[in-house]
Amino acid sequence: MTGLLLLAFILLVAGVIAVPLATRLGLGSVLGYLLAGMALSPLLGFLGVDVVSLQHFAEFGVVMMLFLIGLDLKPKRLWEMRKRLIGLGGGQVVITTAVIACISLVSGYEWRTALAIGMILALSSTAIVLQTLEEKGWLKRPGGEASFSILLVQDVAVILMLAVMPLLAMPDLAATGAEAASQSDAHSGMSLVNHLPAWLGGLVTVGAVALVVFIGTYLSRPIFRYVASADLRELFTAIALLFVVGIALLMVLVGLSPALGAFIAGVVLANSEYRHELEADISPFKGLLLGLFFITVGAGIDFALAAEQFGSVLFWTSVLIATKMTILFLIGKFFDLHKQDRWLLTLGLAQAGEFGFVLIAFATTNSVLPGDTASLLLLVVAFSMLVTPLLFIVYDRFVAPMYSRSDVGEADTIDEKNEIIIAGRGRVGGIVDRMLQSADYNTTVIDYDSKHLDIVRKFGFRTYFGDATRPDLLRAAGIEKAKLLIVALDRRESIDKLVAYAGSNYPGLHIIARALDRNHVFDLWSMGARDIIRETYDSSLRMGRSAFEALGIDRQSAQDMTDAWEEMDRRSLREVADYYDPGIPFHENAPLIARIKELREEWDPVLREQMDDILKRGK
Repeated sequence: MTGLLLLAFILLVAGVIAVPLATRLGLGSVLGYLLAGMALSPLLGFLGVDVVSLQHFAEFGVVMMLFLIGLDLKPKRLWEMRKRLIGLGGGQVVITTAVIACISLVSGYEWRTALAIGMILALSSTAIVLQTLEEKGWLKRPGGEASFSILLVQDVAVILMLAVMPLLAMPDLAATGAEAASQSDAHSGMSLVNHLPAWLGGLVTVGAVALVVFIGTYLSRPIFRYVASADLRELFTAIALLFVVGIALLMVLVGLSPALGAFIAGVVLANSEYRHELEADISPFKGLLLGLFFITVGAGIDFALAAEQFGSVLFWTSVLIATKMTILFLIGKFFDLHKQDRWLLTLGLAQAGEFGFVLIAFATTNSVLPGDTASLLLLVVAFSMLVTPLLFIVYDRFVAPMYSRSDVGEADTIDEKNEIIIAGRGRVGGIVDRMLQSADYNTTVIDYDSKHLDIVRKFGFRTYFGDATRPDLLRAAGIEKAKLLIVALDRRESIDKLVAYAGSNYPGLHIIARALDRNHVFDLWSMGARDIIRETYDSSLRMGRSAFEALGIDRQSAQDMTDAWEEMDRRSLREVADYYDPGIPFHENAPLIARIKELREEWDPVLREQMDDILKRGK
C-alpha cells in the first residue's frame, strides 16, 4: 500500500510541476508529460516499477478519449465522413505499410520481417495527436477531421494486423521470451473468438458490436434515468465508468479494439439527453490516464540502449517521419486539403503510435521479429512519439501563420470614400452596418474572410476584401477624411493593431472598438480608445434585466435597475482604468485589485439604495 501511494505521489508531483512549466514555455501539455516521464525514468527503475504494466493500464485513457469524441460525433456526421474514412484512412495505412516495407527490404530485412515493420510503423499515435488537436482547438478543422479519420481507420487496421502477424512467422526464429508474450497477451487479451471456428468467431464479433449499439440505443436511457433518480452524483459517475469499462471488456473478449468499441458507443449516445453529463464525468479520468500514459512513454525509453544504437535509432526515426510526411502530404493533396490543413495532417501523423508497442510484442512472440530488431523498433516508436509535440509547435508557430498570410491574397480596389469605415463584417460588424444603412448612412466595410464575403455579397451587401489593419488599405478607404472608424474584427491581435495605429495617426477620428472581454477593455483604454464595447456586455445586461422580471419586478423597474447598475459599472471601469498596467496580468495587479475592493465598499451600498428606491417607485 505504501509503495502504491508513493508511486501515485511521485507521478502526480511530476505532472503538476512539468505540465504547467511546459505550457508556459509554449511546449504543450503532451511534451510536458513526456519530459516528466524521462526525468522520472531513473527513479522508477530504482523503485522497481513495472513501467510497461503501468502503460497498459494508462492506455485506457485512449479508450475514454474515443468515447468522448464519439459523443460529439452524431451518426449522420460519421456517415458523411465515410469517403474520408475509406480513402484517407485506408489509403494511408496501405501505402505507408507498402513503402516502409520496401525500404526495410532494401535495408536487408527478410520480406516477412519487412512487412511486419511496415505494418507497425504505418500506425500513428491516437493519444498524442487527438489530445493535441483537442487542446489546440484544431479537431474541427478540415486537417483535424482528416487526422481523426485516419486514426480511426488505423484502430480498425490493428485488428487485421494482429490476425496477419502469425502468418508471417519464420520457423527458424525463436520467440524471445515470456516478457514479450505477456505484453502481447495483455493487449490481445487472448480473445474468446481465437478458440472458435473463423465463421463463428466472425458472428460473435458482429454480435458484440450489435449488442453495443442495442444497449446504447434502447437500454442506456432507462438505466441512466434509474441511476439519476437516486440523486447521487457519484453513482452517475460510477455508471458512466461502468458503461465504458464494460464495453471495452466486451471488445477485448471478441478480439476488437476497446477504443473502437468505446467510439461506437459514444456515437450511439451522441443524441442522448445524458450526453453532457457523461462527458463531464468521464473527462477528468480521461485526462489523468492520458497524462499517465505519456509519462510512461517517456519513462519507458531505454537510454542505455538508445546510446548504443544512436545512429540506427536516428536513421530509422528520420526515415519514418520523412516517409510518413511525404505520403500524408500527397494523400492530403489528392483529397484537396487546403494548405495549412494539409500541413496539419502531414506534421501531426508523422510518428508511430502506441499500438506499435502492442504489435512489436505480438510479432516477437509469434517469431516474426528478431529480438534486436524489436528492441530497435521500440526505440524508434518512442522517439518518434517524443518528436511529435515539437512538430506541432513547428506547425503552430511557423507553418500556420505563413499560410494565413498567404491566404490573404490581393485586396480589392476601394473605389469610394465614406465618412464611416467598418473593419470586419462578421456577427458584430454586419449588424452595425445594416443599422447604419437603414438610417441612410454610407459605409465602407472591409473584411478578410473571403468565403464569408462570397456569401454576404449574394445578399447584395457591398464589402471589400482586404486586411483592415494595413495602412495603405485604410488610406485607400479615405481614413484621413473619415469621421468614424468601427473596429468589429474578431481577433484580438488585429483589433489592438488597428486601434493603436488609427488612434496614434488620426487623433480626430472617433473610434468605436470591439472588446472581447473586460481585460481587453483596459488594454484598448491604455491605447487611447474611449468608446469601447464589450461584445457580450449588452446581452449580459439584457439577461440580468430578464432575471429581474422573472423575479416578479415590472419591466420598467427592471430596466431602471439595469440602467443604474450599468452606470455604476461604467464609472468604476473608468476609475480602475488608471491603475491598469499592460505589463502585469490583471489578476496579479495589486493596486488595481485594491482599488476595485475600495470601489465596491464605497458604491455597493449606494447601488443597493438606488435599487430599493426604484422598487418602491414601481410599487
